[in-house]
Amino acid sequence: MTSPPEQLETARLRLRIPSPADAPAVFERWAQDQQVTRYLAWSPHQDVRESEAHIDRCLDGWADGSEFVWLIEERGTGALVGSLAARAQVTGVSLGYLLARDAWGNGYMVEAVNAVADWFLAQLEVYRVWATCDTENTASALVLEKAGFLLEGVLRRWQPHPGAGGGARDARCYSRVK
Repeated sequence: MTSPPEQLETARLRLRIPSPADAPAVFERWAQDQQVTRYLAWSPHQDVRESEAHIDRCLDGWADGSEFVWLIEERGTGALVGSLAARAQVTGVSLGYLLARDAWGNGYMVEAVNAVADWFLAQLEVYRVWATCDTENTASALVLEKAGFLLEGVLRRWQPHPGAGGGARDARCYSRVK
C-alpha cells in the first residue's frame, strides 16, 4: 500500500506526523482524560511516559507501513486538538480517532476523517475505508455519518473498551467504498 503524506491540510486543520516533543501535549490534552478515552481500546495514560511510548509506536507504524497516525492541530493557532490513525488492511484502511474534550462539537473530526478517507480512496489499491465505534458512542457514529460513511451493521462483542466497563463490547461498523 502506498504510504500517505506525513501532512494533510484542510480548511481549518493540519494533520501531521507526531514527534517525540508532542508527548506532554498529548498527555495533557487527551491521553489522561477518562471522558476522551472512554470508548477506546486503551486505558487513560497515568504518566507522560505512556504518551512518549505511544508516540514511539506511532513513529514505528509510519516506518513499517502498518499504521499511520497523524496529530491534528488547528491551522490558525497550532493547538493540538486530536489524533487520527489509519491502519493498512488487505484492500482498505481502518480508521480510529479521538478529539480533546474542548474540541468536541466543532466539526473538526468530520473534516479530518474526510481528508484521510478521500486521500486513501484516491489510491488504486484501496477499495474500502472503514471504522468502528462502540454502540453507545453516538458522537463518533455521527462523525462517520456526516463524513459519508454508511452503517454496515453491528459487530457483536467486537472490542474491549476498558473505560466503558471493559470486556468485549458491541460496535457499529461504518464504511466508505469506491
